[in-house]
Amino acid sequence: QVQLVESGGGLVQPGGSLRLSCAASGSISRINAMGWYRQAPGKQRELVAGVTSGGSTNYADSVKGRSTISRDNAKNTVYLQMNSLEPEDTAVYYCNADITTGFFGHVYWGQGTQVTVSS
Repeated sequence: QVQLVESGGGLVQPGGSLRLSCAASGSISRINAMGWYRQAPGKQRELVAGVTSGGSTNYADSVKGRSTISRDNAKNTVYLQMNSLEPEDTAVYYCNADITTGFFGHVYWGQGTQVTVSS
């Protein structure tokens, strides 16, 4: 059984910063790509940022230059540092990871953490 647990969401003023964390636990053989998605009310879930096992990263245009994704492989944890937050960044943020357990790979999701950007 694998679990992804997110933390770090909350209420922040426009222009502020937040750091999201997502820790994977369970019977993990290998963690491949990891990423962060978000879903705003009435909108589809969208990719925010991703990082491969080798450390290559990609970002949505809407957050490029304002956000940094990183991972600590020793802790099975992925982070998302978000700066210069805007009201449009308000959403539930979900962690995502491609994890191999034994011989099989599967994409797992966290439960989500709310980020609200408002004055």
